[in-house]
Amino acid sequence: MENLVIRDADVVDGSGAASYRADVVIDDGRIVSVVKEAAAAGCQRPQAMRELDAEGLVLAPGFIDMHAHSDLALLRDTDHSAKAAQGVTLEVLGQDGLSYAPVDDRTLGEVRRAIAGWNGPGDDIDFDWRSVGEYLDRLDRGIAVNAAYLIPQGTVRALVVGWEDREATPRELDRMRQLVAEGLEQGAVGLSSGLTYTPGMYAKDAELTELCRVVARYGGYYCPHHRSYGAGALEAYAEMVELTRQAGCALHLAHATMNFGVNEGRAPQLLALLDDALAAGADITLDTYPYTPGSTTLAALLPSWASEGGPEAVLKRLADDDTAERIRHHLEVEGSDGCHGVPVEWETIEVSGVGEASLAPYVGHTVRAVAARRGEEPWTVARRLLTADRLATTILQHVGHEENVRTIMRHRAHTGGSDGILQGTKPHPRAYGTFPHYLGHYVRELGVLSLEECVAHLTGRPAARLRLPDRGLVREGHRADLVLFDPATVAAGATWDEPRRLPQGIPYVLVDGRFVIEDGRRTDVLAGRSVRRTAL
Repeated sequence: MENLVIRDADVVDGSGAASYRADVVIDDGRIVSVVKEAAAAGCQRPQAMRELDAEGLVLAPGFIDMHAHSDLALLRDTDHSAKAAQGVTLEVLGQDGLSYAPVDDRTLGEVRRAIAGWNGPGDDIDFDWRSVGEYLDRLDRGIAVNAAYLIPQGTVRALVVGWEDREATPRELDRMRQLVAEGLEQGAVGLSSGLTYTPGMYAKDAELTELCRVVARYGGYYCPHHRSYGAGALEAYAEMVELTRQAGCALHLAHATMNFGVNEGRAPQLLALLDDALAAGADITLDTYPYTPGSTTLAALLPSWASEGGPEAVLKRLADDDTAERIRHHLEVEGSDGCHGVPVEWETIEVSGVGEASLAPYVGHTVRAVAARRGEEPWTVARRLLTADRLATTILQHVGHEENVRTIMRHRAHTGGSDGILQGTKPHPRAYGTFPHYLGHYVRELGVLSLEECVAHLTGRPAARLRLPDRGLVREGHRADLVLFDPATVAAGATWDEPRRLPQGIPYVLVDGRFVIEDGRRTDVLAGRSVRRTAL
C-alpha cells in the first residue's frame, strides 16, 4: 500500500492550466497517481497508509526560489523555516558571483569577509569543502529543503586572478574555464556574476563570453547581476543579451528590476528588449521579488576602484581621510558604479543589520536620519559604519517602483526569486515572505496574475530553466516536492517592522514526499539534498 494519499485537493499543477479536483497518491518520494474528480466520478478511490483531507486547499508543486542567499543558512539552521514555511522546496544558491566554492584557503577567507553581510562571518561553519562537488556533498548530508548551485564567477576570478582590476592573462583565463567546467561536471547548474561587486565586475565582456561558452557546452545557464540597475540599466540588460547570444548560452536575469528615479515607468522598455531577443531565438528567463526596496551591503555601494584588492584594502582606504573624501565624491556627486551610476540618496539607505553589537542603534534608521540626529554629514555616518563593522553592514535601499514590479512579473519569461538575505536585525521581508506575498497580495488581492499563472511562474517555469525533468509539476512520476495552501488566507506574515514573521495559510509542505511543514509547524525532517545539473 502506498504511503500517502492527499484527498480532494484543488490541484494547480504548475503548467499554467486550469485547476482541477483530484486525489494525489505519494509513495517513496514520488507522485505515483493523480486521480481526477475521484469523489464525483464515484470510482474506487485510491488507498494509502495515511490520508490527508485537503478540502479547500490548493495542492501545487513546491516553490522554487531562483535567487537565494542561503549558502550557509542551510548548514547552520536545520529548521530553516524562513523558506520551508513559505512552501519553498528548492533554492538556487551561489548567486551574484560570490559564494564559497570553488576556493582555496586564501580565497575562502577573502570571500567570507566580503559577503559577511549576506551570510554572516561563518565562524559557526565547518568549511570542510573547497570544490563545488564537495560543497554539494556537504548539502547531501541533509538540509531542510533542496538546493541547486551556480558557480560564482567573482569567486572564480578571486581564486585565479585575485581582487585586482585588470584583464586576465591567457593562462588565467584557461584556468577559469577549467574551474567552470569542473564545477559543472560536479553538478552546478550554471554560472552567476555580480557585475556591480568586486572582483567579478572587473571582468570584461570577452572574458565573460569565454566562460559562458563553457556553460553552454554543458547545457547550463548564465545568471548575471548585471552592471547597472539604475543609470544605464537598459544598456546593461542589452549587454547581457548580446553577450550570451555570442556565447550561445541560456540567460537568466537576476532580480530583473528597473530601480531608481531614472527608471520610473520604464519596465515596458525592458520587456520590449527581451521580447525582441526571444523572437530572435534567445533562451531568456528572469526572476523578481514582489517588493519595491532592494537589499545589499553598505560596502556594495562603494566605487569599484575603492574595493580593488579585497576587504582589507577597502578598510585601509576608508581610514585615509583624503581617499575617503574621494570615495564620498564618487558616491554623492558622480554616482559610483557600485551604486548603479546614480548619486547616492542617503534618505533611501536604511540600515538593516550590523555585525558589531555596539552599532545596533543604527538599525532601522536611514543614514540621513542618523546623521541629522547626530549633527553629522551622512558620509561621516556611513564611513563610521563601514569601518567599525568591517564592511558587514546590510542595508535596505528604497529605490523601486511599484508599477515596474507589477509589469515585469506579468512577463512570460518571469520566475520568482526572493534574493533573501537572512542576516541582520531587520532583514528585508522578502526573505520570509516572497512566495506567499505573490499568492496573497498580487493574486488574491490585486489580481495582477491568476492563481494558475502565478504558480506556473513559481514552479514549472523555473524547473524548466533548471532542466529538471521530474520537478515543478504535479505529474505521475515526478518528485513529491509539494505545497498545500489555503488560497483564501495565504499571505506573507513578514512586514517591515516584523520581517521574520512566518506566513499564514500554508499548512503543509513536503520535500521528497516527507512533511517538513505539518499542520503549520516545522517538523524535524531534513529531506533536502543537492539538486545537480542534468547531463545533456
